Amino acid sequence: MFDIDITGEALDLATLRRAAHEPVRVHMTDTVRAKVAEAAEAVASIIDSGRVTYGINTGFGLLARRTIPRGELEHLQRNLVLSHAAGVGAPLPDAVVRQIMLLKIVGLTRGYSGTRTDVVDALAALLEHEVYPMVPEKGSVGASGDLAPLAHLSAVLMGEGQARRRGQVLSGREAMKAAGLEPIVFHPKEALALLNGTQVSTALALDSLFALENVFAAAVVAGALSVDAAMGSDVPFDPRIHEARGQAGQIEVAKIYRQLLQGSEIRAAHADCDRVQDPYCLRCQPQVMGACFDLMQQSARTLIIEASAVTDNPLIFPETGEALSGGNFHAEPVAMAADVLALAIAEVGAMAERRIAMLIDPGMSRLPAFLVENGGVNSGFMIAQVTAAALASENKSLAHPASVDSMPTSANQEDHVSMATFAARRLHDMAFNTANIVAVELLAAAQGVEFRGPLKTSPALARAMATIRKAVPRYERDRAFAPDIEAMCRVVQEGGFRELVGNVLS
Repeated sequence: MFDIDITGEALDLATLRRAAHEPVRVHMTDTVRAKVAEAAEAVASIIDSGRVTYGINTGFGLLARRTIPRGELEHLQRNLVLSHAAGVGAPLPDAVVRQIMLLKIVGLTRGYSGTRTDVVDALAALLEHEVYPMVPEKGSVGASGDLAPLAHLSAVLMGEGQARRRGQVLSGREAMKAAGLEPIVFHPKEALALLNGTQVSTALALDSLFALENVFAAAVVAGALSVDAAMGSDVPFDPRIHEARGQAGQIEVAKIYRQLLQGSEIRAAHADCDRVQDPYCLRCQPQVMGACFDLMQQSARTLIIEASAVTDNPLIFPETGEALSGGNFHAEPVAMAADVLALAIAEVGAMAERRIAMLIDPGMSRLPAFLVENGGVNSGFMIAQVTAAALASENKSLAHPASVDSMPTSANQEDHVSMATFAARRLHDMAFNTANIVAVELLAAAQGVEFRGPLKTSPALARAMATIRKAVPRYERDRAFAPDIEAMCRVVQEGGFRELVGNVLS
């Protein structure tokens, strides 16, 4: 169980990364609890004053002009959750829901949402007991917040909907009981504070950012291994080249390639060969992977901010007693960050696929055709490259920016939306595709390096070879390829090559 102190300060990326991989327990400081209570008291004061205030004693969306009688305010909150729980599709993974719940707690405890501490405590109890609401993956346009998915999450607090606990599906009432809770009757503003927000889009984007970190590390290692397999040059990684351009990611990634290739006997053996230049898939790796690395960092900065942001509406300012209606629920920053990550994921995979194609082509790599002895009888990596090409092509379609699309909703009251939820959700499939492409490259490059024997690769890449061969043996003759790709992909996804690139992704 990972303990997280909620202090009012932003969560860092290391905390968010760890929360994605293990159960979480949160602890709120007295100062934070006081801020939450103060905002709730401000909402109560607004109701007592009779002042008509959006989201507190009015309808929602196009119905915002309708004032709701005091006796129906709690009923209004319940109806809001039930009517908005309109998502469809498979439930999101528990790890993503856990992150959503954590981010929602962080946002509510900033003290601008007007919920009671009881509501935040209930979310915290569900987290601690590993009770995760079942949230359908589809149904949000990323403004006014992730309404439908967050409604499914919030329904469990009322004893409605469904949740999972350690693989067992529970009714909402059973879920609350498992956490030692009774169903909550939401007070004014509370359901709206829970439903408004970008936490679903942000959690999905973070999930794929963390997946991409492992894939990126493996792709850099695979690319370096391919340089040796193809007897490529290390001159393109010379620091002077990259410093002359000045792009930070390029400079950093070129340094990693130099470190990975240092001490290679293969490289030393052809230092004076007749090949003038390598193909771009080898030579331009720092430029392409460095740009992808820069995009990952840019997206991470946006998502770190959003993870601790207040994104519901209206916001309560207890010091003045005001409830200000704005648009922090609009998830455009998340949508654009996700679109940028999509570009990086697609390019990492596209570059890796080109190196696979180069390695299996004897005219380019000077290796046996399709990286196997007795070609003709054996097809070797022929169709593995086709699979990689199919995945790279699919990623190109998925990389189309979601944030440029918008569909008006709520009778045109919500007339421009971000599509952030889809923008973030599709990254999972893209990261899976690229992980498999890189897995194929690792297997191909390892095969190519072994063909260069008795010359040895570098010490660092020898460690990579050991990791590869621990998972998948060498190809002496044709065998079923899919289990080998799956085994190698698992190593990639679990971060099996991350140590070799150092702490650049920390």
